[in-house]
Amino acid sequence: MDTRKRRRNRLIAAVCLTLLLLIILAICLGIIFRSENGASSSEVLKTTIISRCETYLQNNDPGSSESICNTLWMTFTKAFVGQDPCAVPPEAYNQLFQAINNYPSCNRTLFWSKTKAISHKYTQEKKCLETLEDTLLGNVMDGLTWCGKNNSNEIFTSGCPAWTECTMNPVRSFWDRSSGLIAEQTCGAATVMLNGSIPTPFDPNSTFGRIEAKRLKYPLVSGLTVVLVTQTNVTSCENDSLQNLQRVLDQSLTYSCKVVLQSQILDCISDPHMPCGKCW
Repeated sequence: MDTRKRRRNRLIAAVCLTLLLLIILAICLGIIFRSENGASSSEVLKTTIISRCETYLQNNDPGSSESICNTLWMTFTKAFVGQDPCAVPPEAYNQLFQAINNYPSCNRTLFWSKTKAISHKYTQEKKCLETLEDTLLGNVMDGLTWCGKNNSNEIFTSGCPAWTECTMNPVRSFWDRSSGLIAEQTCGAATVMLNGSIPTPFDPNSTFGRIEAKRLKYPLVSGLTVVLVTQTNVTSCENDSLQNLQRVLDQSLTYSCKVVLQSQILDCISDPHMPCGKCW
């Protein structure tokens, strides 16, 4: 009887030990999972943003203080951490844009719609014009995803609402606010590259159509040049969508349009001796 009792006690002890080990394992896995999807993603995002910021400053403003990048990170996170990821309005980033004020000089702003690759290739190589993504904040945030959650201090870089899923998600609101501000700060002659290889080069629902074009105001902005980039020289500046663009613009602006082969722009980019004006 004593032997059976001892065996039973040993069995109970073994079962309890096994359960205890399983509980410990579950807790450890939970901590690891939480780290990978919460704190870890926050650290990765922070490292990426700080690194991009420092690289940008080294290349564009070597004498600036590195504290700018820490300020950028702190004011950036205040806009969305702890918030419903579908309830972050563009104005949530006001403090960020007040702290980091960086816009193209007069006559140097290049807008784009459905021409991101060629527009950025042009600005990066020729240095004549600047897109939003060539500014400090635009450069740092380009291609990144982020969001928070209600009553949480964590930052997420996956599982965030898609651009079209809700209109006030943190990423879309950031770009809407930055697009509005760069348009409002644009001065002198402005340029936009539109895709002339599609039926409607000007899309009123694009960022340029919804936000930027409407905010170009005379006399701060003197005029807008449309560069209609085509694969084959068939698109006309008389396209109906471009007529719609002209109706959206401030009627006091000078408007011009040029159809340009993409190959011509690429040739201009590759020739270091060709002046910017010859690209179109």
